[in-house]
Amino acid sequence: MKDFLPKEYWSMLGLPEANKDRKGKVFYQNTTAIPIGTALGQSFNEQLLEQIGANVIGEEMDLFKIHLWLAPGMNIHRNILCGRNYEYFSEDPLISGKMAAAMSRGVQSHKNRGVTIKHFACNNQETNRFNNNSILTERTLREIYLKGFQIAIKEGAPKAVMTSYNLINGIHTSARRDLNIDVLRCEFKFNGLIMSDWYGAPIKIGIAYHPDQICSDNIKAGNNLQNEGFKKHLDNLMEALKDGKVKREDLLDSASIIYETIEKLNQ
Repeated sequence: MKDFLPKEYWSMLGLPEANKDRKGKVFYQNTTAIPIGTALGQSFNEQLLEQIGANVIGEEMDLFKIHLWLAPGMNIHRNILCGRNYEYFSEDPLISGKMAAAMSRGVQSHKNRGVTIKHFACNNQETNRFNNNSILTERTLREIYLKGFQIAIKEGAPKAVMTSYNLINGIHTSARRDLNIDVLRCEFKFNGLIMSDWYGAPIKIGIAYHPDQICSDNIKAGNNLQNEGFKKHLDNLMEALKDGKVKREDLLDSASIIYETIEKLNQ
């Protein structure tokens, strides 16, 4: 516990002006800084990652009562200029999949704890990340960009998967039923929660060549949870339900999987 931040820090941190005069205490939730994903991947040591998942991450999730960890990130190192490469394991899907699976097993060795592997899929750059369109063949998609996720799901059984902001061949990953249902559910046998990345891209950052994600499209394509829910998402869902674009059964399917995930993490 530390004193509330001095006023001069508010503008430096970009915090709202209205909070400058608040009084009270700030409670800090300190956690262990583990090595970056790339360094962990370079260890080629599955046992080490499983131990870190169990003895560091899982322990701290128990301590802070965190049920679902929004990690590990396991996108492919396609270009050294990607601003979040350090979070990811490797340019090789085998290493990425094996490392993510090991860390998943470690974390989930703790009762009521789960991981969220991300970002599914082809999230290979941070520049214009909301509107980037990854163009590739099915063979490239399967052999490089999906293979790691397949390994992680088969060997690590993560509780959740997070889709990505980018599009694949002109369609947002979150809105691709062939990706989320045909591949993830049917081929990879994933039975956990599928969630969108944060905000579902409600804001314009970068060059908007393509339309934003649409909440109703995400639900129909197999996303169960829209992160983070805004009124625009609710309005879109209600309109789509009224127009018949989304059926009540679609919403019930998504809600049931959310409920099942909560149940699994609270047993």
